[in-house]
Amino acid sequence: MIDHFPFYLCLVVTILLLIMLANRLKIAYPVLLVIAGLLISFVPGIPQLHIESELIFAIFLPPLLYDAAWQISWKELWRWRRVISGFAFPIVFFTALAVALAANRFIPGFSLALGFLLGGIVSPPDAVSAGAILKFVKVPKTVSSILEGESLLNDASSLIIFRFALIAVGTGQFVWHEAALSFVWMVLGGIGSGLAAGWIIMKMHKFLPTDANMDIVLTLVTPYVMYILGEEIGSSGVLAVVAGGLLLSNRRLRFLTSTSRLRNVNVWESLSFMLNGLVFILIGLDLPQIISELGDTGVTVGIRYGLLITLVLVITRLLSAYGAVVFTLIARNFITVADPRNPGARAPFVIGWVGMRGVVSLAAALSIPTHLTDGTVFPQRNLILFITFVVILTTLLVQGLTLPLIIKRLNLTDRDNNLSEEEMYMALRKQLNQVAIDYLHSNYQKELKEQPALQQMEQKWQLGTAEPDEAELANQPKSIYQQILNQQRKWLIQKNHEKNTLSEDVVRRHLLYLDLEEEKLNFL
Repeated sequence: MIDHFPFYLCLVVTILLLIMLANRLKIAYPVLLVIAGLLISFVPGIPQLHIESELIFAIFLPPLLYDAAWQISWKELWRWRRVISGFAFPIVFFTALAVALAANRFIPGFSLALGFLLGGIVSPPDAVSAGAILKFVKVPKTVSSILEGESLLNDASSLIIFRFALIAVGTGQFVWHEAALSFVWMVLGGIGSGLAAGWIIMKMHKFLPTDANMDIVLTLVTPYVMYILGEEIGSSGVLAVVAGGLLLSNRRLRFLTSTSRLRNVNVWESLSFMLNGLVFILIGLDLPQIISELGDTGVTVGIRYGLLITLVLVITRLLSAYGAVVFTLIARNFITVADPRNPGARAPFVIGWVGMRGVVSLAAALSIPTHLTDGTVFPQRNLILFITFVVILTTLLVQGLTLPLIIKRLNLTDRDNNLSEEEMYMALRKQLNQVAIDYLHSNYQKELKEQPALQQMEQKWQLGTAEPDEAELANQPKSIYQQILNQQRKWLIQKNHEKNTLSEDVVRRHLLYLDLEEEKLNFL
């Protein structure tokens, strides 16, 4: 590996340049990275790379899932829990079933068990691809929340299907009641182990004498601890990371200082950025190895089957998206749903079209053993690998490149909010200023009359300008300003809980600003 170290350095620089180009062209960088990796792999003299499934599952996947859990809004996740859980569990199973039936019917030598194996591999859409695309287009918060929430959970459900199908292929039988019990344990054990690990780590942050650097190291170790714990007890490591990450994300203000939170954001943004870039370019670089393993089956035949499975996936997801709407419209007559209004035909189409596959699918395919337990060659392994690659490449190119155009053409509107995010931010800023003024008058009326610095603070808040600058802060009683910041932070959290339609992205921008203000106090 050390012999190829200069190549790896060049690869990192190449990723950065390609992402810059993708941003300039306003296309999703995963599309460009996969194509670039594909082209680089055919350059003479380039080291032949082979992705090990353990590398993705054990090294790349835990931190990426953990970061996604930290970024998502728990409020939005809970609000749309029925839709999200529907896409993440029943619809993933329905998609795997559709792939299994199509593969069994049209691909020679594919049993139903092998079809379910392939279905479990290609059923989960990739969160990174969708997120990269949604960066360049405006979609309602409802749509983005459903997509983000689904992406957190669908990897776990698809991998569970994959595991059961792998057992069925290896043993030649499938015991439904045993599978049902195993499924329950994988879900409950995964969630339970993740919450337990998260609770212990939260207490370590809170009660051990850690500083910001130690807190960051702990956060880097956390997803791996959760994943390994979940896998070791025979449950879902993916669900363990998601559950633990959601717990810690929702409690971050209770156990991390403002310094730790600020540094944590910078470290994790850089780490997630680099890991995402690497996994997508590695997908393209691995193609020669996949083709070489395809053997006599033929690339042309593999492409044909891959396009067939891609078509099945696209149609199934679109039908599922509209089916979810019909189910919600019926269910609203019997239960309380998040939004009883008819969403129309445009939003479900966008949700249905966002079905790009990515690194989890490839890692699952690569984890298929070469031989069964009795020593015989695993049936159709190489063809499954190639079909998976074709599905990933096709969905990234077709759906990834057309999705921004479709979203712009459909012109979706956010029915929950008439204000833009910036208008919402400024409105919330005015309310925060009033909270500060009210707190100052209620608790420090005497000091306000005696200290010019506090009077200047009040004047700035009344005018709605920026917070006091450093020169003024140096002469102010820091403890009063610290208490005001704490009061504003509490008010923001309460406001976020009470108002469902308030964007948590806006709330987090304000919380970040308050952390920056608190950090400034440490240097005055």
